[in-house]
Amino acid sequence: MNAGERMLVVLCCSLVLAAINLARSETKVAQAQQNTSRVYLGFDANDYPGDSALPDLRKTFTFSGYWLNAPPGAKTNLWTGKRDALIKNGFGFLLLFNGRLSQDLKPPVDPSDLGARDAERAVAAAQRDGFPANESVVIYLDMEEGGRMLPSQINYMESWTAGVNSKGFLAGVYCSGIKAKEGKDQTITSAEDIHQRLPMIRAFFVYNDECPPSPGCVIWKNPPLPSQSGFSGARVWQFAQSPRRRNLTSRCSATYRPDGNCYSPVGPGAAHILLDLDVSMSADPSTLGFGSIH
Repeated sequence: MNAGERMLVVLCCSLVLAAINLARSETKVAQAQQNTSRVYLGFDANDYPGDSALPDLRKTFTFSGYWLNAPPGAKTNLWTGKRDALIKNGFGFLLLFNGRLSQDLKPPVDPSDLGARDAERAVAAAQRDGFPANESVVIYLDMEEGGRMLPSQINYMESWTAGVNSKGFLAGVYCSGIKAKEGKDQTITSAEDIHQRLPMIRAFFVYNDECPPSPGCVIWKNPPLPSQSGFSGARVWQFAQSPRRRNLTSRCSATYRPDGNCYSPVGPGAAHILLDLDVSMSADPSTLGFGSIH
């Protein structure tokens, strides 16, 4: 090998080493960025926990669900008028409006008309409790049923979304991130289906309490990202429910209390409150953009 050939070999080796070092550097930067991403724990509950429980809950949780109408299975809404108490204790918000089940959208009901009227109710309730119509506040429509949405459900959500967006708020949705079987060797999640068919929905609050990916009723010091919920576009992930769903949580049953529920780990004032556990990249998941809704 002459001097020119040796020089060429040395040059090629140098270029290879430089490429390897660059790749390692980029990997380290990406890992550092992921590790420094702040993730926040929150909770939601059908029953308002009470003013006296908020200080203890705030020791663990950064944001709280906030129902604008009666939660699923309830006849009244105990959250009404509690915005100031939550602000006083430093909570961010996860605004929720209980939507309609598929059985409520059957003929002679007009799903689009009902969606428009429910949008008016959601906006009125948010404004009544002091949430501003400043085009940055997200209201999440609670759609409890999983799998692919029926045409009536899509029509309802589309009309609801248009109504909420037209009144100075932003429409989000609470839906399933759990895979549902659809035909031979095919699956679909509600989140994927809604995202594809209703692109005007801006924010997704995804529930997936199946273990895995959920670890169960665990209070993380370093929680994973909401994108690990089963839907990469999730803004919020509900990873545990009270009571636990036994068909989905057998692998993490030991993380729940013997009665099958989740409770706050801190303070006697909150020890009796049934909680669903959430994680978000935002301390105030009902705010998109800058600032907060306080």
